Amino acid sequence: MRLYYAISILIALGALILVLARLDKRKTNVRRIVLIAVMTALSIVSRFIFAAVPAFKPMAAIIVLTGMYLGFEAGFMCGALTAFLSNFYFGQGPWTPFQMVAFGAIGATAAILATQLKKRRFLLIIYAIIAGIFYSFFMDIWTMLWANNGLSGEGYIAAIISAVPYTILYAASNVVFLLLLEKPFGKRLGRIIHKYRI
Repeated sequence: MRLYYAISILIALGALILVLARLDKRKTNVRRIVLIAVMTALSIVSRFIFAAVPAFKPMAAIIVLTGMYLGFEAGFMCGALTAFLSNFYFGQGPWTPFQMVAFGAIGATAAILATQLKKRRFLLIIYAIIAGIFYSFFMDIWTMLWANNGLSGEGYIAAIISAVPYTILYAASNVVFLLLLEKPFGKRLGRIIHKYRI
């Protein structure tokens, strides 16, 4: 088995065990689960709609909003499930666990920073940029492992440099779509959470 296959499996299992253990400790009502499923479905559909535009998609923005308004586990699950389920169309492979963890981490971190991100729009923009850079840099680990079949500092730097145009697009798309979606999604999610006590 190639090294990157083994690392991909370990990353996926580790991340899922941590989130499931945390989810098991708290009460999760059915309405919250349905809302997470709806946000995940929207995120997946957004990836399909923008399939023709590489690296410029609303998917990460929807994942961030899920974390901000529905919490840590919801943000992680939305990110991880979006990558996993949408890849049945875009293609599954040893890169999928890396995408799952990257998007999951973006959603979970948004939940941790939710109070500040909701209050200050410039912080949301900064987070959108950082999330795009983080995703690209994290996926460059996969690129390095695949290209070198092992860890290599030079290989990682080469992967980062070659991915610069995509990194810029990831960050830019996050900013654009979060600025467009934050108010309408935030208002609706806030109303639903308040009305149904989610």
